[in-house]
Amino acid sequence: MNTLWTYFWPILCVGLLAGGLGGLFGFRRKRRRPLIIAGLVALAAAAAWHGPLGAADRFTTKIERQARQALDYYEMTKVTAHLHRGPLSRRLILSGPADDFQTSELARLLGQLPGVSSVSWSDRTGGIPLIAEGELAAILGFLGGLLIAYLIELRRRYNAQWTW
Repeated sequence: MNTLWTYFWPILCVGLLAGGLGGLFGFRRKRRRPLIIAGLVALAAAAAWHGPLGAADRFTTKIERQARQALDYYEMTKVTAHLHRGPLSRRLILSGPADDFQTSELARLLGQLPGVSSVSWSDRTGGIPLIAEGELAAILGFLGGLLIAYLIELRRRYNAQWTW
């Protein structure tokens, strides 16, 4: 599972679409309202994708299942792994009995799972919230859409000067 494709790609595409459409309407009429509305639509779509549409739950289930399978493979049945919650982040928290070698190796091995940003044995710091990363992806998509719309508008204005 690649985090980019399963979680961030739909958000990025919605931001790109919202930025492109908002830019086409905003740049043509030289108004800010379509740009602001399109930006808010991109952010709202990212929040809806994270929560009500269930992308965060699917992401969490997939990561925790992969971590459990890896722990079972290494016969560490008393060790548990879960993503940090409150707010949800991509940091994997381990707990259970393990010696010094096992703690460092499990953290290294589980840190290689796709979608996991870091692994620790303490629940003190959570990292960047997943919804904040999703909103950032929506903003990047929105800015990319605005850039495309601006280039289209520049071409339209350039071609409008020729009246032969």
